[in-house]
Amino acid sequence: MAKRPLRNPPDYLFLFLTVALTAFGLLMVYSASSVVSTFNHKGDSLYYMTKQAMAVGLGFALMLFFMNFHYSKLRKLIFPFWLGTLGLLALVLFIGNGDKQFGARSWIDLGPFNLQPSELAKLAITLYLAVVITNKGDKLQQFKKGLFPCLVIIAVTSGFILLQPDFGSAAILILGAFAVLYAGGMRTRHLLALGGLAGGAMTLYMLLPSILHPNEANYRLQRFQTMRNPWNDPTDTGYQMINSLYAFGHGGFTGTGIGGSIQKLHFLTQAYSDFIFAVIGEELGFFKTALFLLVYVAFIWRGILISLRNPDKFASLAGVGIMMMVGIQALINLLGVTNTIPMTGVTLPLISYGGSSVMVTLMSLGIVLGISREQVASAKSRTRSAAVRQSG
Repeated sequence: MAKRPLRNPPDYLFLFLTVALTAFGLLMVYSASSVVSTFNHKGDSLYYMTKQAMAVGLGFALMLFFMNFHYSKLRKLIFPFWLGTLGLLALVLFIGNGDKQFGARSWIDLGPFNLQPSELAKLAITLYLAVVITNKGDKLQQFKKGLFPCLVIIAVTSGFILLQPDFGSAAILILGAFAVLYAGGMRTRHLLALGGLAGGAMTLYMLLPSILHPNEANYRLQRFQTMRNPWNDPTDTGYQMINSLYAFGHGGFTGTGIGGSIQKLHFLTQAYSDFIFAVIGEELGFFKTALFLLVYVAFIWRGILISLRNPDKFASLAGVGIMMMVGIQALINLLGVTNTIPMTGVTLPLISYGGSSVMVTLMSLGIVLGISREQVASAKSRTRSAAVRQSG
């Protein structure tokens, strides 16, 4: 493949939407965390926002690097990247730290910051499946020779995440992986059958602690019961969700204005991370929150269009997979915060506080921007070819 000229620009609309959403995320992290940050960190209201800004800075550096790194070179590094990610997922089970209440281990302490390997796993599985599907071609429609090896890759990767246990990240990875498989040509009947099987497995995973230890609390089942009626236990399991819903109610149609949230004042204990959308709803109100969601949908849709327009199958699948992972995670967060599905504790990409999340997301979007540059180059090449034929 010919080397891409550096003069070919990225998709400016997608780049603008990425920067705009990230900047808005920084603003909302500061708004949602300033009071808690002042209380917990000796009067430093900028503590969480500063850490997030550092992660964003590193994320933008990675985005710019991969925007200028041709995906044909990236393709050769994907298998080692996936193996390295599996190693980190295994390592986190032994030396990781995380949620003490539920016993989950999700992060590796690297000193200045914590690394969450499950974030890398979402990107690794997307890129690796794109390579495997491209190499298999039409064999993907055959279960034994094409689809089954892909399912083994998904099962191994998600299995390590479930062992942490991190149900939310595993669900995002599995759903995003299925999206890549379907975009790559998997049969619809295989998708429906595997979807039913995955749904049954997830249900068993949720109920298994109650089956094995009937006298002990099952926090996975508690989350489902809380979703059905958080007011059954308003001072404990339903407390967070009730305050999230109060935030949307208090915001009304016009909102309280940036910085005006009441629920972030020690009511929502994760206001700047998992529940940041509740603060957005309270401070922006219904109309501006709806505008924010429209911008977010436009961002996802633009990334998918960029990917589909690339003639290279690997690039197209990789880009679609990246955007689907981001979109699925955003949807799960939004549905959880609004009590539409059980809360799973995943962040809103580019918006919520979380260094690993924002760094890996921006790095992934850099790959999509690189794909957009190649798509521009391909379009120019086709235009020149057409002009030559007409002149001939």
